[in-house]
Amino acid sequence: MMMKKSPREHLRVSDEDSDRVTRLSIPPQPPEAFHSFYEDFTLRGIRVDRFQPGSISCSFTVPPRLTDRNGNLAAGAIANLVDEIGATMVYEKDVPMNVSVDMSISYLSTAKVNDELEINAKLLGGKGAVKGTLIVLKNKITGEIIAEGRHSLFSITRSKI
Repeated sequence: MMMKKSPREHLRVSDEDSDRVTRLSIPPQPPEAFHSFYEDFTLRGIRVDRFQPGSISCSFTVPPRLTDRNGNLAAGAIANLVDEIGATMVYEKDVPMNVSVDMSISYLSTAKVNDELEINAKLLGGKGAVKGTLIVLKNKITGEIIAEGRHSLFSITRSKI
């Protein structure tokens, strides 16, 4: 009979996980940097295959830095990809930054280190200052959907005064 772990045991950081974090190389960010370490850490390696107004298609090879202890693309990394790529879909130059107000992600399968993913995103539409996006991550070889995310963003409009 298998014993269940207590929450404390489940959340305990193993020596292997601790060593993994210790090996991370995080360069200092200059104060004028437009993006954060977090964005660079997650988005490094994404290649844009096709871009047109309202949709984008990207390729991404799952790197070891974004996997969980089982070697699967981490759920948090998927959520971050949905957030960042969704925000890219509504980005407008010289307009205040959009803020995520809602994300819903269906985790349907897993991806392993070095799996090639296809990421498709499209702008679903908007009403006023709120816009919605849909992001789908698929295994490029099998066509299996890894995750599907819906992302709503809000943008503060500039005053006309």
